[in-house]
Amino acid sequence: MQTITDQLIVTKENGVGTIKFDNQARRNAMTFEMWEGMGIVIEDFNKDPEVRVIVVSGEGGKAFCAGADISQFAEKRSSEDAVALYNATTDNASKILATASKPTIAKIEGFCIGGGLGIAMCCDIRIANEQSTFAVPAAKLGLGYRADGLKRLVDVVGPSFAKDIFYTSRQFNAAEAYNMGLVNRVLPRTALNSYVDDYTKTIAGNAPLTISAARVVINEIMKDRADRDEALCDKVVDDCFASEDYQEGRTAFMEKRKPAFKGR
Repeated sequence: MQTITDQLIVTKENGVGTIKFDNQARRNAMTFEMWEGMGIVIEDFNKDPEVRVIVVSGEGGKAFCAGADISQFAEKRSSEDAVALYNATTDNASKILATASKPTIAKIEGFCIGGGLGIAMCCDIRIANEQSTFAVPAAKLGLGYRADGLKRLVDVVGPSFAKDIFYTSRQFNAAEAYNMGLVNRVLPRTALNSYVDDYTKTIAGNAPLTISAARVVINEIMKDRADRDEALCDKVVDDCFASEDYQEGRTAFMEKRKPAFKGR
């Protein structure tokens, strides 16, 4: 796998591919190189059959990600062409994460702000500790969000909460994020790592084709009916029933043992 920056800590272990943002001096804000590298890493995880689930987090315990690293803007956004390249790179990385072929989990500690919240919204599941803080400060900066980014937020929290978040640009805590439906779980700070470890172990031990099929079908359901790929939905379900894993699952159930799924 190509290495882009030392500001991403990448590991693969026990079926889990992990990306940690490591720009701690700036609360793990995303540099251009981190955006570029994240897309490359996710694509590598997609291709690796040993990776069953992907976890995105921030190093240091104080921040998941505080958005874009604005200290780079003078260099990386200094011309029209540079701005276009920067935006294309961030959009591409977000799309790759949002459409990853494996389940994705955002493990959130501390600040999850602006573009950091956007990254978390690209993940399937968000699990936070009780000290996490969330915000989209766009209205304090005068910038706009495009439809793709806003749609992910609206799909999760609904239009009213999305307007609340954007209109006020206020910071809110993990409890309120949970009440909005923005995060799936809120854990004590000391319990977050062990919970996510157990959670990913559960996912990694389940049938990959079933999980992939569920992800495809759920994502299609979220589209307008006219835009859904019904044939694709039928195919991924048929693939499950035709798989070796389906035979293994039935056999393991009858033999009262843990199944050994292979993803085929």
